[in-house]
Amino acid sequence: MAGRRRGGAVVRAEVDTGTAELVADPDRPDAYTLLLDAALQSHVDLADPTRLEFEYVRWLGDLLDLIAAPAAPIGVLHLGGGGLTLPRYVAATRPGSPQRVVERDGALVEMVRRELPLPRECRPRIRVGDAREVVQAMRPASVDVVIGDVFAGAAIPVELTSVEFLTAVARLLRPGGCYLQNVADGAGCAFTRSQVATQRAVFAETLLVSDAAVLRGRRFGNLVLAAADRPLPVAELTRRGAGAAFPARVMAGEQLDRFVAGARPVTDATTTASPRPPRSPFLSG
Repeated sequence: MAGRRRGGAVVRAEVDTGTAELVADPDRPDAYTLLLDAALQSHVDLADPTRLEFEYVRWLGDLLDLIAAPAAPIGVLHLGGGGLTLPRYVAATRPGSPQRVVERDGALVEMVRRELPLPRECRPRIRVGDAREVVQAMRPASVDVVIGDVFAGAAIPVELTSVEFLTAVARLLRPGGCYLQNVADGAGCAFTRSQVATQRAVFAETLLVSDAAVLRGRRFGNLVLAAADRPLPVAELTRRGAGAAFPARVMAGEQLDRFVAGARPVTDATTTASPRPPRSPFLSG
């Protein structure tokens, strides 16, 4: 540990991928924000794991709530660990759910486990490794949900953006399973449009959730994509988004057709880097 302060608390450590900092939430005594090289990564409320502070993490939480019967256990593979916010959420809202986490930064995993201890009911299997390699090695039809929330610095690794990768993800999903993806984009949302087109090349149904300002190119920010081979909870998600403290826009069907018009699916041979933000982004949860 390079430094620690009580009361406005900062814990700082050098991890495998940079400098990690844990900063206490000034408004909640048991809540903390995790940063990696000054980029916001996660917010964790140890007293209430169902409290999701970041907008896009709340959207992912809403999707996790709606894609199966309330409180029913589901098998989840998390690609990207961060502060383990979503594994804590799933354990609290869907007790007994088997969960796996793939995180490439082993030192970050140890820091999070030490400083933000997991509750007894949340015991995901955590593997330090490469997300694509793990996906390709796993047994087919072994999970209900895969969540893609992996960033290398400020960009999504290109090997996690292609038709070939999503085909491997689809192989892991049980019937009715879903793939959820966090992306970050700016003006024009060209990268997001290509990712929706890529999902559509593999899955029958897709939707997008975001803040209207991001969709209109007014600011850089996060968007959440969902894909499956069965109908997605568009109406329920739209109602939740409209009633949120920070309203979210849900796009699907013909509206999403117009958004994606002209975008082509990405293959391993045609991948391009995701856009980098002008400043530290909300990246992974």
